[in-house]
Amino acid sequence: MAEFRDEKIIAIIKEAGAQFLAQESTRASLLTVTKVDLSTDGKRAIIYFTAFPTDKEETALLFAKRKRKDFQEFMREKTSLGRMPLFDFAIDEGEKNRQKIDSLSQKI
Repeated sequence: MAEFRDEKIIAIIKEAGAQFLAQESTRASLLTVTKVDLSTDGKRAIIYFTAFPTDKEETALLFAKRKRKDFQEFMREKTSLGRMPLFDFAIDEGEKNRQKIDSLSQKI
């Protein structure tokens, strides 16, 4: 039962994260939320995303980290989550590697 609840919370955070980044970003790069990791106690959530073009990743990550408090407030206003986790943002390195492998395999 708790697993289903966690999956639902993750889906809510992922959707809200995508909406927030699209709304707040300067459109200098395309930010795509790829996954969310929720700690087992539900107190922390890491929102993973990719940035395109990739040379804007560092800027995008700094932007997202600066906006953590704003995102916390956004979550309070837009969702009905009871206990709100602390949020952090990170670049999804796994997704970057997958895209690189796809690109290389298409060249063969």
